[in-house]
Amino acid sequence: MKTVVLIGYFVLLSLITSSHSSLEYDYYRESCPQAQQIIKYTLRRIYDQNKSVAPAMLRLVFHDCFIKGCDASVLLDPTEVTGSEKTTPPNESLKGFEHIDLIKSELENACPGVVSCADLLVVAARESVVLVGGPFYPLHTGRKDGVHSYPDDSFNLPSPLDTHSISIHRFELRNFTEKETVTLLGAHSTGKIHCKFFEKRLYNFGGTNQPDPSMDPEFVELLRSMCNKSETHSQSPSASPSPSPLTTSKTRKEQAMNMDYEGPGSGFGTLYYRSLLQGRGILFVDQQMTAGENSSNWVRQYASDVSMFHKDFAQVMMKLSNYQVLTGSQGEVRQNCREVKASLW
Repeated sequence: MKTVVLIGYFVLLSLITSSHSSLEYDYYRESCPQAQQIIKYTLRRIYDQNKSVAPAMLRLVFHDCFIKGCDASVLLDPTEVTGSEKTTPPNESLKGFEHIDLIKSELENACPGVVSCADLLVVAARESVVLVGGPFYPLHTGRKDGVHSYPDDSFNLPSPLDTHSISIHRFELRNFTEKETVTLLGAHSTGKIHCKFFEKRLYNFGGTNQPDPSMDPEFVELLRSMCNKSETHSQSPSASPSPSPLTTSKTRKEQAMNMDYEGPGSGFGTLYYRSLLQGRGILFVDQQMTAGENSSNWVRQYASDVSMFHKDFAQVMMKLSNYQVLTGSQGEVRQNCREVKASLW
């Protein structure tokens, strides 16, 4: 068994060797050999106290990489002269910035000015996947941090209201196949999703004053019980390709549904894909993966073979983590992930 695991590990390494020649395996082996261990164990300490950190890291890495590549631009605060991705409507429910700050401070204490925020974020996301029962995947490092934020481009993020064709197109623009789109959306296996992102499916789908007919009626009632209509108000959901990690509360702002609503241990990916086949996808964009012939085939395969999903998810997360990275002199290494080091803003 150990031999099989080792073989799989080196196969994954071979897949990312040529993905970006400027990234390296164990890039910090001399400058900060303990870097990945610091990220891993600091994150685990946080997770022991706050389970929401794992889905928060997954959302952050997706919202970062999907815009201009994995450059940690989503972590930048606004300045007096420049806006910020994190303050735009599509990113308004992102969480976990304070956890990034804590991990970065640990890295700076050990190796000042060495480890980039971009590397921190992709490694933290990988460790988060492992913490919630997903697969480990190797990562090359050596990313540099960007010196600009791109608030206008945040509106190109996938929306929870995207149809099948729109969703596939958004990912194709970033060189992800239809299969890879279905695989990446499996990240919705963990976390919580705010009612505002799916409430129209429960009461007034497409202006019909009826629930979404693609939903299982019993599941509609379950979601309604979590999202009391009397406390809701009209609000257009912003783009949010990953579930919000906020906790469920009786207040309108905090009403949410667990993505793993059968409880912890239901399996990373198992419940998500099985639910889509049963008309129990919480988000419209998720349920739409059963609307296309090719995508629905992959949903069925992942629902019946979680090991296949884990293998494919590991590979697509490596691809996402290497998307349009900055290396060498293309960027910098921030000492504070919230602000650029150079005076360029």
